[in-house]
Amino acid sequence: MDLQSFLMELQSRVSAIRRDIHAHPELAYAEHRTSQLVASRLRELGIETHVGLARTGVVGRLRAGSSARSIGLRADMDALPIEEGNTFAHRSQFPGRMHACGHDGHVATLLGTAEALVLLREQGGFDGTVNLIFQPAEEHEGGGQLMVEEGLFTRFPMDMVFGMHNWPGLPVGTVAIVEGPVMAGTDRFDICIEGQGGHAAMPHLASDTVLAGAALVQALQALVSRETDPLAAAVISVTRFHAGDADNVLPGQALLGGTVRTFDSKLQEAIEAGMRRICAAVAMAHDVRIRFDFHRGYPPTINAPQPSALCRRAAADALGADRLLTNLKPSMGAEDFSYLASVVPGCYAWIGNGPGEGGCMLHSAHYDFNDDIIPSGIRYWLKLVETVLPPTG
Repeated sequence: MDLQSFLMELQSRVSAIRRDIHAHPELAYAEHRTSQLVASRLRELGIETHVGLARTGVVGRLRAGSSARSIGLRADMDALPIEEGNTFAHRSQFPGRMHACGHDGHVATLLGTAEALVLLREQGGFDGTVNLIFQPAEEHEGGGQLMVEEGLFTRFPMDMVFGMHNWPGLPVGTVAIVEGPVMAGTDRFDICIEGQGGHAAMPHLASDTVLAGAALVQALQALVSRETDPLAAAVISVTRFHAGDADNVLPGQALLGGTVRTFDSKLQEAIEAGMRRICAAVAMAHDVRIRFDFHRGYPPTINAPQPSALCRRAAADALGADRLLTNLKPSMGAEDFSYLASVVPGCYAWIGNGPGEGGCMLHSAHYDFNDDIIPSGIRYWLKLVETVLPPTG
């Protein structure tokens, strides 16, 4: 059977798996059914299967030939705590959670790739080891970090690691691959302002925490507009401001919080230091006490040069040079693939999911992964394996 016929026959099976996973979404570290489904399918294919890494993670190892070369292909498995707004037959069966980011499609596509790789191995199409990484808890919980901490790369040594995510708005059949920053690092902060509360009619007898908070919100923006290189992207967003319950009382406490996004770890450190400095200055100027807590989140996702070049070559060969996009701007969203790519060289690609109109953007209650992109995803993964692990001799 030629590849085109095989992929056409494979797509219906993979789509059925994808829709089954969509109907049974599981949140971070609770992907028990999904993990069992993945492990069962890998074993059916005769692939060496390891379970329990990062609680619900699964790693399948597929060896061919005698080469010591080894790579990883990663798919994320968790859903989001969103009430699904779709009415199709495969909508979520569980209130308050759905696959609103396409992880169901990522898992199913990698499972389809596993089946295709078994056939490719029989045909002598690659030489080395492919590690199929099914990762839990990408959404905010850092499952990638836990997999690394629990020995992903010591138990399964890899020379490179690769990730792929659907991207609404890019045409079906396209893949976007950029070298360098592709996703931002994300941090969050909490600020507690405490002062002497009092009567709103006698502000001179109190310390106004609301005024201090307002000054702080404005002053923090100077870190981006005046202290950050205009060519180095950064975002500071104060997204929470809670103070007081009555219109005639100056509250004794104000609580603020938000997020910081950057593409550079040194800039992350500089912004944190600047925020601490501004908090101290505002506290002194307004005669209040400020407690500042900065919580490091996912580091920036940086595509390394060699893996990026290999991915671009594979995408052009698999889908056509005109279907390869190399000028997509980095996203200020975050990805815990960054933890994997900070240990071994990696590359994270976007695969076109089609038009994003009509509520089909990521994290929308009306989002659904486009099953029509499954063949493109499998073609890309297969060609990448052939490119990075070519047959020898």
